[in-house]
Amino acid sequence: MPSPVYPHRPFTFHIATSWAGKPSTGDDRVTDDQPFPLESPIGRWREVMLDRDIGLKKKRRGKDWVQDAGEDFFYVQEMRNGSGAAFGLADGVGGWIENGVNPALFSQSLMYHAHRYSRNAWAGEPEIDPTLDYEEREQVEGWELTPYHCLDLALGGVLRERYVQAGSSTACLLTLNSSSGLLRSANLGDSGYSIIRSSNVIYKEKVQTHFFNCPKQLTKLPANPGRKFARVCIDSPKEANTHSINLRDGDLVVAYTDGFSDNVFPSEMLSICSLAGRKDATEDEQVQSMADNLILYARQCMMDRRRISPFEREAAREGMFFRGGKIDDVTVVVALVRETS
Repeated sequence: MPSPVYPHRPFTFHIATSWAGKPSTGDDRVTDDQPFPLESPIGRWREVMLDRDIGLKKKRRGKDWVQDAGEDFFYVQEMRNGSGAAFGLADGVGGWIENGVNPALFSQSLMYHAHRYSRNAWAGEPEIDPTLDYEEREQVEGWELTPYHCLDLALGGVLRERYVQAGSSTACLLTLNSSSGLLRSANLGDSGYSIIRSSNVIYKEKVQTHFFNCPKQLTKLPANPGRKFARVCIDSPKEANTHSINLRDGDLVVAYTDGFSDNVFPSEMLSICSLAGRKDATEDEQVQSMADNLILYARQCMMDRRRISPFEREAAREGMFFRGGKIDDVTVVVALVRETS
């Protein structure tokens, strides 16, 4: 049987990831929950994601720079038959540590299952080779998967994951369609993304919170019904913000956890991306440089108590006093859009 013939896809995406675990403050809390074993499916996949080419950041880590992503995690996945790219990030809610739960297990599991569902799905409608006869067309496998439905399916995977006893996480999932350039997203909580076009931010995802510094979040409660947990929020994937927009050649999509947006202003993000984009390098190297430098700058800002941060300004609006940067895990995913005729 001949190989299927698929239409030309004019859009390509250069995608880079970068991250930094929360710097040590000397009073770090620990739990009895162990990481996913290396021999487990999620453990193996986690190591593959952490081994992605992360450029200069490997050479510039300080002694207190945690080698993993802390309570954050992320994924990048090509979708079925190259129909698009899917990526996302999650920020495990740190308050679970007070209950002896490792927040990283929930965020890693959520991203793993989002990657798993995205891998076998189409970014748009399943593409059918017009040269095939009717019976062969019926055998086309896969289905169209939106970030909204992916989020719902991924949460179901976490709820069935025996190794994850409990936890919560924000989530921001996106797909980029290689045929149409359509971006679709689903965001729950205070992670988010921005779209940069011609050195301007043309879209910035709004955060979702219950109150200041308490984001909406997906949650798994422990099986023990007799145990009570303080300050637990339970939100549904149905509450996620959804958005779609057609991307153009040269657009940049920057997704981030709140460790970035709480410390870096949009104008600073624009400057960093602009400088990295001017370098004499391949486009893959340019986006990796953008991602690495965004993380380096966010980490620098979070340690500066004299600099006014976005988090400090937001706290002031709520009548609260906070000075300087907010120490946190930080993760970014940067995608550069290219369109060919």
